[in-house]
Amino acid sequence: MLSRERFTAVVTTLFVWSLAGALFGGLFIGLYQVLTVLGLSDWQPVVVGSVAAAMTTAAFYSAMPVAMVGAAAGVVASIGYLIVFGQRVELSTIAITATSAGLIAGSFYSWMVRRNARPLAETLTGLLAGLGAGVILSVVLMLYPQPVGPLVMAAGIVALVGALFQLNEHWIVQACHGWLPDGLAAPLVSALIAGVIGASIWIMGGTAAAALDMETKDAIERVLNDIPLGFLGGLLGGVVTGMVLELLGFRIENHEMV
Repeated sequence: MLSRERFTAVVTTLFVWSLAGALFGGLFIGLYQVLTVLGLSDWQPVVVGSVAAAMTTAAFYSAMPVAMVGAAAGVVASIGYLIVFGQRVELSTIAITATSAGLIAGSFYSWMVRRNARPLAETLTGLLAGLGAGVILSVVLMLYPQPVGPLVMAAGIVALVGALFQLNEHWIVQACHGWLPDGLAAPLVSALIAGVIGASIWIMGGTAAAALDMETKDAIERVLNDIPLGFLGGLLGGVVTGMVLELLGFRIENHEMV
């Protein structure tokens, strides 16, 4: 019989992991499809999409204040870009604009509060987990000849990244302690999040952009159609992974937030 405290902890674990998985799944599928449209093939969109989505989710999961600063800067910069340039939405320009705003906002945050290198260490942990999961999924997709839908792909990559992140977080963060620059952690993580926000806004506004040709608009439309499936697959993968890790003793209440 679960005590009230234990039941609350389990429900919280499932809630947090489902949200993190949904964020990761939707972002991964969106990046995967966009990278495919941009010309990447074979293992490249899987690995790059997994690394980028894992770094972003790790920042929100472990360094929420810094991630929120970057997200706010990315939204403000992207909206400002759209006001100035209207429908002439270019991926590189809006991403660079948002990233620059995130770098500035993160630098200000680092100056205002106590400097801490842990957000960058957590993001690097996400990078390594995303890289490992991306390689594993790429090998599976190459060995399995049948097409894999975005829901299944998102659920699988969330489970892989979540497990790798949780199993390796402690020793990677400890290994990074002492040599990562405290003053650069918040600006770099904030810039990463802001850049992802800018690219996401480009995807969302792409089908309405007059500067894009019909072929590109159709490709972006397909991306938008697959993102909800990625969101749902990531949510399911996050719930299952969170439950398994909870049973193995990896308690979310023991996770240190920065």
